[in-house]
Amino acid sequence: MTIYDIAALAGVSASTVSRVINGKPGIKAQTRDKVQALLRKYDYCPNETARGLVNQATKSIGILVADIRNAHHTDGAYFIERELEKQGYCSIIFNTGADENDKAEYIRQISQRRVDGVVLIGSSFQSSTIAAAIAQHLQNTPVVLVNGWLDLPNVYGVLAQEEAGTADCVALLAAKGHKKQAFVLNMHTPSNDLKLRGFTAGMQAQGALPEDIWIYETESSLQGGYDITKTILEQHPDIEAILFAVDLLAAGAVRALMDLHIAVPQQVAVMGIDNSVYGEMCYPRLSSLDTKLVEQSVAAARMLLSALAGEKNPRKVMLFAEIVERETT
Repeated sequence: MTIYDIAALAGVSASTVSRVINGKPGIKAQTRDKVQALLRKYDYCPNETARGLVNQATKSIGILVADIRNAHHTDGAYFIERELEKQGYCSIIFNTGADENDKAEYIRQISQRRVDGVVLIGSSFQSSTIAAAIAQHLQNTPVVLVNGWLDLPNVYGVLAQEEAGTADCVALLAAKGHKKQAFVLNMHTPSNDLKLRGFTAGMQAQGALPEDIWIYETESSLQGGYDITKTILEQHPDIEAILFAVDLLAAGAVRALMDLHIAVPQQVAVMGIDNSVYGEMCYPRLSSLDTKLVEQSVAAARMLLSALAGEKNPRKVMLFAEIVERETT
């Protein structure tokens, strides 16, 4: 059933049907009611692609995630998609992989789909390679970066205060008597580097010497957190607390400490960052720095919608991170 079929049945022109569909004024109430009744009867659905050719809008948004297996980022994609859907936008989610050139290629591909806007989830998109790809392929398309920032005229950023928040975690642990602390990264990203800076600053504020600031790196998995915890205990048997860049690693650490019969948090306290689902699943439940995933995601979607409406936005929004204490501190 096309717009022309509806028009023929109603005895009006196709342009009249189009005006009814789009809520335009100037249509007699009787005619509008007749056309709307036919639209409902035949369950007419406008062809968004065809409408886009006329309106120069596709009502579609591209959401790019580096690794769709990352539950924290896919949760963010969910909240963004739900917020955009309320305004009639269809979201297309792309799993780009970690390689910078692959990410840039996805940006090129998404530009060919004529999306109205783009959301990049994760600080790993905060790079010169991605900035160059956006400048080349998406210069007239609004782009929002979640947990990152690129200084381009059409790019907006929503971030959490991870550096200050991580320093606060160090201070909390120290106040509870856990002064000998280690920090564990899963990879180097702009976000994790901020956390590392926060840990270092926090330890220095506690009077730690450079040789007392213990930093480790491991693979991003439960097993990675488990194995690195055993390594830390072997190298620093007097360790009192371990702070992890992501909750997933911290959950593995808690398992390792339990298997080694080391009391948590009495002997060794554990904290993660992200306040993800892993914190609630962990036993004992994990204390974590809440980087405001839901708030960042909703703010990103609303910034994009505002930009699409031609409204002025702040180019960068910073949210306060907040410590959520549970049973591991």
